[in-house]
Amino acid sequence: MSASSVFESDVLEVADAIQANELYQSNGWTDGLPIVPPTESAVANFLAAAGLRSDEVIGVEPVRHRRISAEKVAIASVMAGCLPTYFPVVVAAIKAMCQPEYALHGSTASTGGSAPFMVVNGPIRQKIGMNMTHNALANGSRANATIGRSVRLVLLNVLGGIPGQLDRSTLGHPGKFTFCVAEDEEDSIWRPLSEERGIAPGKSAVTMLQVESPHQIMNEWTHDPKEILDTYISAMQSNMLTYSIWEGNYAFVIPKQHREIFGAAGWDKKNIREYVFEKARVKRGDWNHVGKAAVAGRKDLDREYRALRSPDDLLVVAAGGPAGGFGAIVPPWYGKKSLAVTMEINDSL
Repeated sequence: MSASSVFESDVLEVADAIQANELYQSNGWTDGLPIVPPTESAVANFLAAAGLRSDEVIGVEPVRHRRISAEKVAIASVMAGCLPTYFPVVVAAIKAMCQPEYALHGSTASTGGSAPFMVVNGPIRQKIGMNMTHNALANGSRANATIGRSVRLVLLNVLGGIPGQLDRSTLGHPGKFTFCVAEDEEDSIWRPLSEERGIAPGKSAVTMLQVESPHQIMNEWTHDPKEILDTYISAMQSNMLTYSIWEGNYAFVIPKQHREIFGAAGWDKKNIREYVFEKARVKRGDWNHVGKAAVAGRKDLDREYRALRSPDDLLVVAAGGPAGGFGAIVPPWYGKKSLAVTMEINDSL
């Protein structure tokens, strides 16, 4: 082991990539999947792609005041299998996660097992070849998969989010490997999520939200937008009763078949948010029907709880394949204790 003259991190000499991977696996420096060895030249290429010095601070975790350097984020991105052109997205994601309202420490350490959900908007989606359609929330796209994985490796190796140590997840969910989607702006009549959240048109951005596992819904039996939304809302209500009652940011991922129904009825994202805000609620007494009578008690059984604090709490994302009456709700980790953050991506280089 010797100190690098270029970077702060130590340099470890191994015979080849196979031994490098085994070294990382044996030391617990990876998520269990194979890694790409983060050589000095590879890390330097990533930093150059984002116009960053190795010692620049990307963000500071607000509770323990852990500094996250560009070098460490670049190392994680190389390990995850990113290309240098993806790196500005990862940098913006880390910046967003370090904002106080995101609650990075709490969501990383919680027994609730949340994962960072990433929504990418703007020209960079096309530039780096992100997937927005078929299998949008799953495998098949190098950009989507490795960008999301980079964030996990930063949490693991820079912030100490090791399962059984800082990460106290009881179960977790597969999104803790990677959970990154790009919005299908080209095939949507709606404003992109980033523009709705204050980013100028034509700019790239990433929105970060701590979430529990997504819930897929299906409704192919109606062309009434309210009935379609009632199906999404029922999944929200189920989450409120079986997981967490607390209001906060939910996300809807709406594929093309449902978007066409909304479009034909003249419904935009604002109409969707307002309808959901009014309808997505449960009564305290409803806990009696899901095994939580001890929580419901005997008083205030008609008291209502909303899923959202306001219509703007709902993030509506256009993504998914062209066929099938499916959609997904993505519930928050801990209601308003951890809120979505949108950060512009510097992809001007």
